[in-house]
Amino acid sequence: MSEVYGVRRGRLRDRCTATGSAAALISRPANVRYLAGGAPPGAVLLLGPGDDVLLCPRTPAAGAPGAPADGRPDDGLRLVALPTSAGDAAVAAAELARTDGVESLAVEEHHLTVTRHRALRSVAPRLRLADLGLAVEQQRIVKDEDEIACLRIAAEITDQALGELLESILVGRTERHLALELERRLVDHGADGPAFATSVATGPNSGRVGHRPGDRRVEEGDFLSVCLGANYRGYRCEIGRTFVIGTSPAGWQIELYDLVFAAQRAGREALLPGTAYREVDHAARQILDAAGHGEDLTSRTGHGVGLEIDEDPQLAPAAMGKLDACVPVTVEPGVHLPGRGGVRIDDTLVVRQEADGGPELLTITTKELLAL
Repeated sequence: MSEVYGVRRGRLRDRCTATGSAAALISRPANVRYLAGGAPPGAVLLLGPGDDVLLCPRTPAAGAPGAPADGRPDDGLRLVALPTSAGDAAVAAAELARTDGVESLAVEEHHLTVTRHRALRSVAPRLRLADLGLAVEQQRIVKDEDEIACLRIAAEITDQALGELLESILVGRTERHLALELERRLVDHGADGPAFATSVATGPNSGRVGHRPGDRRVEEGDFLSVCLGANYRGYRCEIGRTFVIGTSPAGWQIELYDLVFAAQRAGREALLPGTAYREVDHAARQILDAAGHGEDLTSRTGHGVGLEIDEDPQLAPAAMGKLDACVPVTVEPGVHLPGRGGVRIDDTLVVRQEADGGPELLTITTKELLAL
């Protein structure tokens, strides 16, 4: 993998050179990990005209750089372990750039706080700070096959955890209890942890985006919607499913479920290279809108996943850009009816060429409306 990280850093260095910066300071943790292989807490990456340096507030001996959740730094990097008294690693990196004779340093202004920006200027007042913008995030959109393999394993773990929960007794248990059990099962099956806070919603809470599990207990006849994902070697996936508890679904539940399922299928089928982001959103949204649920819909149909659970591209009505092959995204339409509940169906897929079989579905738990 050392060669892979070196190539990634080389691409970014070429971009910086083209815009007149001899060095770049990467501070956003996901970007550090993408370029360095590991991102211990508080670490920053300095891409210089000479060595590339990973500055860490803790020493490698402390275990942080090699921990699964943080990744293992690339052997091609020079590691600098900063003493506790050194303070902010980004400030230490700016000072190192200054002593190396760098005149212009590209920084991630969207990640730096005002306080941190001022601190950089205080240690290197003559150093010109240029905005790197979203250069690393844009580079991260298209995944290589090693990254997709990690996402595939994360999806397998997530499917396993959800499948085991569906085999257990659910009536009478609280949303909070079920969410904690799902997260435990993710770790039991090999995840570094949950990709995000697991959502379990029952009855009138079902179908809500980002519902925080509470003390409501599962009851007969409820819709139960869950949204979870595993973090495996830093790569995060997402799945969402809706079920009916303990009895045959009511007519309104079947009708609503079939509608959301049709919208989700339309969104999935639109995932082909060259399709505009907004067209994927429109494919799913128009079905729900035509059924009178336009005002109930969220601002987007899906988003990219990878080292973060919410990456570009955004599959939204006003999103600009077109899909490329090897871009993993979610497709997650849903409808929530106040006081009654709702349905969310969410999958993680990888955009593939039609000649390669079209979109690759990573999360394979059944989308049949099951009565549990």
